[in-house]
Amino acid sequence: MKGASYLPEGRGPFRAEQIRPGDPYELSDGHAIVSEPSGRRHGRRHLVGGALLVTDPAVEDAGVEVGHVLDPWTLRAPDVSVGAVGDEPGFAHAAPALAVEYVEAGANERDLERKIAQLLGAGAAFVWVVRLAGERRVEVHRADGRSDVKHAGESVEAPGVLRNPVPVEALYDRSAAHALMLRNLLQRAGYADLDAVRAEGEARGEERGEARGEARGTSQGEARGRVAHARAMLERIVTRRGDALDAGQRAVLAACDDLAVLDGWIDEILAGASARDVVRPR
Repeated sequence: MKGASYLPEGRGPFRAEQIRPGDPYELSDGHAIVSEPSGRRHGRRHLVGGALLVTDPAVEDAGVEVGHVLDPWTLRAPDVSVGAVGDEPGFAHAAPALAVEYVEAGANERDLERKIAQLLGAGAAFVWVVRLAGERRVEVHRADGRSDVKHAGESVEAPGVLRNPVPVEALYDRSAAHALMLRNLLQRAGYADLDAVRAEGEARGEERGEARGEARGTSQGEARGRVAHARAMLERIVTRRGDALDAGQRAVLAACDDLAVLDGWIDEILAGASARDVVRPR
């Protein structure tokens, strides 16, 4: 969260319609809040969080530092917005379903509480406050008024907004976020996780291997069939010519599995050669 400041009581003089995208202000009840540049840790962490959340399979749109007009005097820009972002120029005119604030030490806690209340009051289902100072923890605020705190080793959830729980560490650490992003992207492609991709690859490999084996088997079977047909044809031609193969020639014929040799023998016999002279060991 940026823009820590003291805000006076009552409604201020400014309206959301007076602020333009790019102006360094948020508005709270008509009071301007200067939005300063982020520190390194803040900017790095909220980029990680935004990239993580936008990949969730249930998320259609998300953005970082998007201005949301919550009422004519209130313009708020959470660090990360999930839902109600769209792809048009200008501010969003509805609260995000989930707003995420990364908060450094020294933030204006009074204004933070007001911002949470404004977002929830305008229709946000959840506001997550990710604390950057001290113990890693995420404060979860809900539209029904309930709130709790999740610590390292636990996960935060946003039913109806996100499909998957988010480990607390993934909102801080790039490596943890990347692991979750990979799972999210695989789910968007129809896979449960990386193991499902591996299993499909192995199954396809086995199918291709079986197909190759069947193809080899078919080719070998066809070759054997042609050889058997050539042997039978040779014997039929010899028999019709009134000739006969003796036992030795039959053994030679049975042992020959070279289709080219068999075809050559048939051609010689058809040309008038004697089977006794043709069918012999080669």
